[in-house]
Amino acid sequence: MIKIENITDDFKPKFVKPKLLEFSIDDKRRTWEVLEVHDSVSILLYHEDKDAFILVKQFRPAVYLKNQDGYTYELCAGIVDKNTSLKQIAKEEIFEECGYEVELNQIEKITEFYTSVGFAGGKQTLYYANVKQNQRVNSGGGIDDEDIEVIYLPISKAREFMFDETKVRTPGLMFAFEWWFNKF
Repeated sequence: MIKIENITDDFKPKFVKPKLLEFSIDDKRRTWEVLEVHDSVSILLYHEDKDAFILVKQFRPAVYLKNQDGYTYELCAGIVDKNTSLKQIAKEEIFEECGYEVELNQIEKITEFYTSVGFAGGKQTLYYANVKQNQRVNSGGGIDDEDIEVIYLPISKAREFMFDETKVRTPGLMFAFEWWFNKF
């Protein structure tokens, strides 16, 4: 059960940097509030033995402010905050969040795109990997204070899931599903 204890705007951010951007378009002066954020990676995982996508379900405080629930269904993902390759970060996130050990050569880049373009503009690199049950080495769930539930979504239910408005889904997840259905 989630219990919100306090909401404040008087704090020093750890992961985002609020900024006021001043600019001109056609000599008209403007300002815009933006957040400088980390870029990220996300991975569409297909479990061959289960014929299912592997998703993560987790609490997102920003979503809670909108719907008083806060749980989202997402791709396995993580921020780019290490001095290593994006593929290596993707590999580590697969292990930490979902519990699967994959080799770097099993991870295929799909594309990259920008998220939250109205206020943050973080770049996300989307990857794809197949996994099998024998690659599962732990239960996943994330590290530190992450509280991630690993979800197996049968491929036969994925299209319906894309349009199920009772579930909070991310645009990256829906784009990745569409990519998969167009490719396979």
